[in-house]
Amino acid sequence: MKFQPHEYQKIAIKKLLDTPKVGLFLDMGLGKTVITLTAIDRLMYWDFEIGKVLVIAPLRVAEDTWSRETQKWEHLKHIKMIKILGSKSEREKALSKEGDIYIINRDNVVWLTNELNTVGCAWDFDMVVIDELSSFKSAKSQRFRALKKFIPLAKRVVGLTGTPAPNGLLDLWSQIYLLDGGERLGKTLTAYREKYFEPNQRNSTTIFNYRIRNGAEPVIRNKLSDICMSMQADDWLTLPPRIDRIEPIVFSKQEREQYDTFEKNSYLQFLEGEVTALSAAALTMKLLQFCNGAMYFQEKQYIPIHRKKLDRLAEIVEDAAGNPVLCFYSYQFDLVQIKKKLPFAVKLEKEEDIAKWNRGEIPLLLAHPQSVGYGLNLQDGGNIIVWFGLCWSLELYQQANARLHRQGQKKAVIIHHLLVEGTVDERVYQSLQQKENVQEGLLQALKIKYQR
Repeated sequence: MKFQPHEYQKIAIKKLLDTPKVGLFLDMGLGKTVITLTAIDRLMYWDFEIGKVLVIAPLRVAEDTWSRETQKWEHLKHIKMIKILGSKSEREKALSKEGDIYIINRDNVVWLTNELNTVGCAWDFDMVVIDELSSFKSAKSQRFRALKKFIPLAKRVVGLTGTPAPNGLLDLWSQIYLLDGGERLGKTLTAYREKYFEPNQRNSTTIFNYRIRNGAEPVIRNKLSDICMSMQADDWLTLPPRIDRIEPIVFSKQEREQYDTFEKNSYLQFLEGEVTALSAAALTMKLLQFCNGAMYFQEKQYIPIHRKKLDRLAEIVEDAAGNPVLCFYSYQFDLVQIKKKLPFAVKLEKEEDIAKWNRGEIPLLLAHPQSVGYGLNLQDGGNIIVWFGLCWSLELYQQANARLHRQGQKKAVIIHHLLVEGTVDERVYQSLQQKENVQEGLLQALKIKYQR
């Protein structure tokens, strides 16, 4: 297929060519992979500036998306891609091959840096692309610590993500550090935090979280404006509308009493056993389980409590009148219970499942948000999403919804949220909206404005 870039893609490609260390914050569906590959092709085969590229990506994306894009577009078919995936011996063999782009899943970054140290090989990647830069948002993670030692050796670094600040602006520090070595936001996370944030919730000995200082947000945005670019789909694409619906679930009197008792006492006794929460985090998790219809009381053993969400899901599938439904679940018991209730449901596991879904052959596809977060194009198969249980991560939430609401979708995307009234379900939903507002401020400040 011949690549005819949209205007926004031309702008993004130029940014990559003109800026050696760049963060490209592109909304889902704008074609960040072909944009980056086109820039790599120019730098490698036209300008002779680079000779070897390392791409770090989520596993599913590393396995399929990048290589599929090189085969899809006529101007990229000559690029030789080496996948450093599989067993240790398979990765070692791949690393020794000659190629243009070497792609590795992010969970093997530590292995790669250790391998190069062990065998005494030089770091000879003169360009590094981090697909889903936000997966390096934790400065304490081993993958960040391993990569930050080697990435300064690369002449060019590209960070790709649509969600740079999924939980607030504190998430930015480690991501930007991989681009500029601390030039803009400081050499350490502590220095960044002390300069731009202040304690929020705390007790006499522990600070639980931080809030941004008054006036600090625009300062951070300004510091990033030269190396980061944001583009959002609403400004550049005409997508079908997205319709978000809250499906209220109402407990019976007995269920409400049980829920309130557990929320107050962190303990419930059932015939099958007792359920106890030992911390605030564990209590929240157990309450979310309760809302979904069951609770774990021992490892892999759960107690069914109600079928409210199962019944509502069944109604939505029936009302869809043959239109396929993509359902995101939270727990293993969700999966088991849904498949008992609706035996025709299929869990997303293999590439074959994706193909069948896109052909309209699966009426109800079940997926965990972590399994579909990046790189999967499911928009051809349907336009209806059901969140059986929400996740706390804004990044996973947005990415999961973007599997259907993206370029190529021809129908309005309807997203149903099954929320039990007056419970932690509603608090999670509200939290996602509040986090989205924090991130939206950053993206709005950095994005290219669409001039109509």
